Amino acid sequence: MARIETQVESCAAIDWTGCELIEQIPGKVSGRPIVRETRILPDAIVNRYELGDSVEEIHEGFPALSILQIERLIEFGLSNLRQFAANYRTTPISSRGQYTKAALP
Repeated sequence: MARIETQVESCAAIDWTGCELIEQIPGKVSGRPIVRETRILPDAIVNRYELGDSVEEIHEGFPALSILQIERLIEFGLSNLRQFAANYRTTPISSRGQYTKAALP
């Protein structure tokens, strides 16, 4: 899998609602997206991958997930980030790396 070359803040950019591995339950982890039947935040998986961890290293940290689940989360997350980056400027407007919506043609 190719790494995405962007500094987009994953938590804010990834829309996990379309991923079959994700659920959101009010009152469970404050209603944030989590991997089904776990309390694992999918953003944590993608963030670790973006920081250079291999799939195997991520699996060591999250043994409740299979290698295939981890690969799918990374694939979905990076695809979603690419879509986000295509629709938003890549220049941060603040030191926290927040982005503004670009004018679409």
